[in-house]
Amino acid sequence: MTHSNALVLVLPPGLRAESALGNTPINHSDPVAPILIALMLIALGAMVGGRLMRRIGQPAVLGELLVGMLVANLAYYFHRPTITILREGGSILTLVQAALTHNVSLGEAANHLLPATEHTQRVVEALNSPVGPVAVSVYQFVDLLSRIGVIVLLFLVGLETSVREMAKVGIAALSVAIVGVVCPFLLGMGTMALLLPQNSLQNDLFIGAILTATSVAITARVFGDLGQSQRIEAKIILGAAVIDDVLGLLVLAVVSAVVVTGTFSAAALFMICLKAILFLAGSIAVGLWITPRFVKRAARWEVKNFELLFGLGFAFVLSWLANWIGLATIVGAFAAGLLLGELFSEELSEGHSLRDLLSPVESLIVPIFFVLMGMQVKLETLANREAFVIATGLTAAAIVGKLAAGLACSPKVNRLVVGIGMIPRGEVGLIFVSVGKGLGIVTDAVFSAVVMMVMVTTILTPPLLKIALEHGGAKRMQKAAP
Repeated sequence: MTHSNALVLVLPPGLRAESALGNTPINHSDPVAPILIALMLIALGAMVGGRLMRRIGQPAVLGELLVGMLVANLAYYFHRPTITILREGGSILTLVQAALTHNVSLGEAANHLLPATEHTQRVVEALNSPVGPVAVSVYQFVDLLSRIGVIVLLFLVGLETSVREMAKVGIAALSVAIVGVVCPFLLGMGTMALLLPQNSLQNDLFIGAILTATSVAITARVFGDLGQSQRIEAKIILGAAVIDDVLGLLVLAVVSAVVVTGTFSAAALFMICLKAILFLAGSIAVGLWITPRFVKRAARWEVKNFELLFGLGFAFVLSWLANWIGLATIVGAFAAGLLLGELFSEELSEGHSLRDLLSPVESLIVPIFFVLMGMQVKLETLANREAFVIATGLTAAAIVGKLAAGLACSPKVNRLVVGIGMIPRGEVGLIFVSVGKGLGIVTDAVFSAVVMMVMVTTILTPPLLKIALEHGGAKRMQKAAP
């Protein structure tokens, strides 16, 4: 491969390598143009998919996933090079790095690093096509934007989580949360050890960590629609979900550090746990002491959009700090949300909460993450018997593990309702698996299996919860009858 082909990797999409060498006139097309079209199409797909799902009583995130999955797999079937590259996911970044390091083309890097399969040949053809460098640039931008979207999303989750309420949820919620983390974690590890015995312990640990996640936005919506948000089961589930988020993030932080370091010892594990706990506790303690004082003074400066700028800036700084000490960036974003959840409503009176101000930002960039996740689901991997078995096994482990959490409740409450309410993984599970894919610990087959697990648990929860609530209500009426 000639030197000019290698230059294509570092030049903007609109500038051909030959132009830089003086052989042809420079192409003055704006390199941001294809990115703008890609973002518009992704946003349109997310909007359509989300609206269709809401019309049938399902969360918008399912529509965003399905749109990405269907469009990407159809385009791949018809050999569309741009979608083939976007669908490849994080391995594209590895190929770019290898190509730049060894001064070879992207196609040559793919031939050396990817397994010799028909799929790899399609990827090589796409990378060597005229639109290959453009598609790589589009993917790099969309991938970075989706990562920022995840940070914003976890920041919002933290904003909606009250530290004070966490202290009030009680023993029942704490018990449900602990069982709801431990059981899926062990079941996930056991399932992977049984189905893929050749996998390393780090791989099994990470899959177990993914199954600990809980997303109760769907559960809360069902309780609200049925007018039963004040039930004791609803309070236990929502309280447990708060603790579950914290425990899940701690597990993710620990397992991610183990994967990165490649070591697994009692001393190292203790240090990672200590680091994660100290970071969360230290961020909250220092933030509760310093942040209110800073905000009071800064509010006098009358800076336009100060609340929004400070909120996002604080989340980004804590995310960077978490990454600097070896934790996932989303841990820092969540901690920032915990700190600022009630602060602005108490200190400032601009008429809008930080959550309201961030709503347009969330609507713009968070769906990009879910559409991109859907695009990276390779349906052909599920046609493989082994991948299908993994998806089935992980889904069963995910459901059973959370149903077991309901057993930690008092017999006076409907344990089945609590267990079902803890089942959905939603966006939290997708964030966890995206971290694993970025670390190279999650294969395409396992990634697709986990996304399928997330979708199945999310779809099943509303009807099952409705049935359990109605059945429980009927039982109470029978007992009350003379």
